[in-house]
Amino acid sequence: MPDTAFGTESEEKREMNYLVRRPHDSVRGASITKRIKAFLFAVVLSVSVATPAIGQQIASIAGPHPESMDGSEIAAPDPQPGSISGTVTDVNNDIVPGANVVLEGPVPGEHRSIVAKDDGSFNFDALKPGIPYRITISANGFVNWTSPTVILSPGQFLFLKGSSIAIAGGTSSVTVYSSSEQIAVEQVKIEEQQRVLGIIPNFYVVYDRDAVPLTTKLKFSLALKSATDPVTFLGMAVLAGSNQAADRLDYGQGAKGYGQRLGAVYTDGFTNIMIGGAILPSLLHQDPRYFYQGTGTKKSRLLHSLSSPFIARGDNGRWQPNYSSVGGDLASSAISNMYYPDTNRGTRLVFENALTNTGGRMVNSLIQEFLLRRFTSSARN
Repeated sequence: MPDTAFGTESEEKREMNYLVRRPHDSVRGASITKRIKAFLFAVVLSVSVATPAIGQQIASIAGPHPESMDGSEIAAPDPQPGSISGTVTDVNNDIVPGANVVLEGPVPGEHRSIVAKDDGSFNFDALKPGIPYRITISANGFVNWTSPTVILSPGQFLFLKGSSIAIAGGTSSVTVYSSSEQIAVEQVKIEEQQRVLGIIPNFYVVYDRDAVPLTTKLKFSLALKSATDPVTFLGMAVLAGSNQAADRLDYGQGAKGYGQRLGAVYTDGFTNIMIGGAILPSLLHQDPRYFYQGTGTKKSRLLHSLSSPFIARGDNGRWQPNYSSVGGDLASSAISNMYYPDTNRGTRLVFENALTNTGGRMVNSLIQEFLLRRFTSSARN
């Protein structure tokens, strides 16, 4: 009985405790349920509100006519400009400074003109993309060159290739020669067109630093071309008149004296250029031409020009004593003893004439280096 009573009493207490806790558990469960419902409601509400805003943003990005908050259209940014640059060269890939470079577009506002720099470079910037442009290059003594149509992409920097201009009267194609002899022939053809102010022959100057040596045939051909040029005859006639006015050489006055002086002057020049410009250079394998330096300090150019009668380039490309020039002056002066008046002959005359000719070469080389190039037609870098 005691056990039964104790057991009954324990079960009754547990039942009372269960009944006391139950209302609290019910309240707690109801509170959790409400919180879950509130959270789900908030999620649904935020999604429903955010979705139209996201869609609006996507539409504003993809749409062809974006609008601002007040409904007005927003202008698209201008495309990034481009540029065209290049270097002006001739068909031998030598730079051509000072060339006129013209940019032509479809409207007058796109027309520009600049001068190529000393290194032959040029540049046009701030160019609109998607517009057709053409570049035209012109230079004195060269054929004009026009590029194909160029259309730039936004932000494109285009280096124009193939902007090589040909010498006036020539072709725009490049001919490849198989031997140095063929190259020398073409170079001599160019040199035979070189004239100061387009009139006075200037055949014995080389403006190409990579000039090949002359053959014996070309040395004689160039000497004869210079000696028989009509302007050479005119120069000799003027010099003979000067000698007659100064009563130089005892030929007397009058037409006979002038004719004798003219014959002597021309023979002096002919023997000098044939011996010093063809015969000795062929035997000694030396180049009789003056090689224009054009660059470096003024002092180096001065020394180069004044030393040219005494230093020559050999056919092997090396610099050596100019035996041809000195020997030609001495030989020509010695031959003059055969036709000068008896009173003007002698050893003294030989050396006086030789020194006069050598001094004339020094002055001529000096003028060639610093002055005549700019006045010589067909002169090249």
